[in-house]
Amino acid sequence: MRGYNEPVTDSESLHLVNAAQGGDATALDELLRRHLPDLRAFVRAKSGQVIRERESCSDLVQTVCREVLGGLEGYEWRGEGSFRHWLFTVALNKIRGRADYYAAQRRDSRREVGDDALAGVYATMCGPSQHAIAAEAVANFESGLDRLAEDHRDVVLMSRVVGLSHAEIADELGIEVGAVRTRLSRALTRLATIMAGPPPE
Repeated sequence: MRGYNEPVTDSESLHLVNAAQGGDATALDELLRRHLPDLRAFVRAKSGQVIRERESCSDLVQTVCREVLGGLEGYEWRGEGSFRHWLFTVALNKIRGRADYYAAQRRDSRREVGDDALAGVYATMCGPSQHAIAAEAVANFESGLDRLAEDHRDVVLMSRVVGLSHAEIADELGIEVGAVRTRLSRALTRLATIMAGPPPE
């Protein structure tokens, strides 16, 4: 069985997508399994503190996976990057829906304990000095992301979690590739500064 961090080729994913579209449940499970750590990290980071304190990250991820199950039949393969973009767009739409819900109805719910697997995904967003981030620091890291400006948080997530290239991010945001590089550099620098400083009161 392939590990989470092993590279995936377009041909492998295409084979799995074709098999899943043909009703192969095992292929679909394997396809989704490969993306679950990044998807969970994206959901938690993009949800923000309000949703994280009220709802289980796993529940949100499972909802996204159910939508993938329902929408994969009509999905047209355009490469691994395109598939990841589609998957994370489904996730983003779900998060926005939950944010709207909690904005309209305030209610308390239990908070889910962070998943240790998130630490490995989040570590890729930081500089070399932060690559050894431990599982217990996940909550602090998420707090740092929450404190970034939205445009900075989005470019970090697109680059480090979704895995889009600078050109793909530029196309998504409607800006120049050079602007993406500048924004990402500033966002990562700001995030490192936040993480190195004292926590907010």
